[in-house]
Amino acid sequence: MADSSPSLSVLRRRISHIEQQRPISEGVQISTGHEAIDTAIGGGITRGCLHELFALDPDDAGSVTGFAAMLALRLGGGILWLRQETVQKVNGRLHAAGLLEIGLDPARVIVAVLPDPVSVLRAAADVVRCPDVGVAIVELWQRPAALDLTASRRLALAAEASGVTVLLLRVDAEPTPSAAQTRWAVRAAASAPLEANAPGYPTLKIELLRQRGRPAGGCWQVEWDRESAVFRPADRNADTPIRTAPPGAMVSLPRGGSDAAPSLVPLRRTG
Repeated sequence: MADSSPSLSVLRRRISHIEQQRPISEGVQISTGHEAIDTAIGGGITRGCLHELFALDPDDAGSVTGFAAMLALRLGGGILWLRQETVQKVNGRLHAAGLLEIGLDPARVIVAVLPDPVSVLRAAADVVRCPDVGVAIVELWQRPAALDLTASRRLALAAEASGVTVLLLRVDAEPTPSAAQTRWAVRAAASAPLEANAPGYPTLKIELLRQRGRPAGGCWQVEWDRESAVFRPADRNADTPIRTAPPGAMVSLPRGGSDAAPSLVPLRRTG
């Protein structure tokens, strides 16, 4: 996983060297592995579209980051992750070991840290137009003025033209009108211990806030199965109640731009 703050020209050169296969085609739906979620969204997450992922509470930044990485793994192809510098200072760096823990090879990920929302969105406009990128994760802090309806439409149109899937990752932000195909809120959740009280699978509570052309609504507690790289219901036993962890239980991230390397998956689980 490469992590730097490149200029746009350097970023363009690095995009050209991504080694991977293109997505199969635009508009293809990729199953999440979770039947109820796939049914709700018409078969799966659609490639070549803009999707919004929200951590409404900043304590859930690690959870939504993990969810973005998991979705990117399901969608396939190389991953270019554009981060606003403020996100990295407040929530810490991405960590290669955390990606490995959820089954994502860090060699598939290029991370670019850019100084402000305008720089991030300009870079995203270039990245999303490159059809050899599989998934572009665009991570912004709170509600920047530069991210308006027009900016989201530009990203959505570029994604449709190139087949690149855009995951717009929003931390400590409230949803506003956008051109996204789907919009999700992600929160931490408690995992169920395995046999011999071993730590359980990474667990999230995800809510479908909006989707274009289909009914919104739906909330699921899901586990991430690293071996199969799929989401599945966390409440497999109907007699076992869903338990919600306190904020921050999904992941622990350093503050203030520490060089400490956080994991993107549960470091502390509540059984």
